[in-house]
Amino acid sequence: MSEIALRFSGVAKNYGRAGVLHDVSFEVARGDFFGLVGVNGAGKTTLLKCMLDFCDTDRGSIEIFDTPHRLTAARRRLAFLPERFNPPYYLTGEDFIKYVLEMQATGYDRVAAERMLHALDLDLAALSLPVRAYSKGMTQKLGLAACFLSGKNLYVLDEPTSGLDPKARALLKSHLRELKQRSRTVFFTSHALADVAEVCDRMAVMHAGRLRFAGTPAELCRQFATGDLEQAFMRCIEAVPPA
Repeated sequence: MSEIALRFSGVAKNYGRAGVLHDVSFEVARGDFFGLVGVNGAGKTTLLKCMLDFCDTDRGSIEIFDTPHRLTAARRRLAFLPERFNPPYYLTGEDFIKYVLEMQATGYDRVAAERMLHALDLDLAALSLPVRAYSKGMTQKLGLAACFLSGKNLYVLDEPTSGLDPKARALLKSHLRELKQRSRTVFFTSHALADVAEVCDRMAVMHAGRLRFAGTPAELCRQFATGDLEQAFMRCIEAVPPA
């Protein structure tokens, strides 16, 4: 049996009287590339916050490599990039990477850092520039570089292609394919269904805090009788959910 990297079991979350997550259950196997999709406000980011113990769950359980998510040890094997990534403005790119790797108990290797920046199309001069001088795209590439340099087993990425130009998006996908060959696990949220179709082994659709589908992109298309993933997604969220 393959190791389960992530397991969500009946996860529920309320803010006051408003239910944000309703009994969400699915698994991500080790080595899978898994895409979590949904409209704004569907509950994707809240689910990530619960998984990372940034906020409490009201019911259910979450396990990361079979370890309860509330234990610090559960997060030792993952690296996380938030959607609104804002590194300390006063650090240089190199200082930021060193800082992140130090927190991850990983040594800094200048050659490896330069190789990673090249892989993501970030100019090497960015290492010596203060982060406040970065564009949105440069900032996103820096965050991705710091994540990947950590060498973790699991990468949790919230909208990883945000702010990236077409070249950088293509290079990111190329690097993700390299991670796939090394049996790394990637769990990411995305509004770009074309990226999900191209990269992901499996996916989940969330709508109004509920899980509407979990399976392969091809299975979603078959279930809703269309060869187009965007159309399948629309039919999925518009369908009346089972009682």
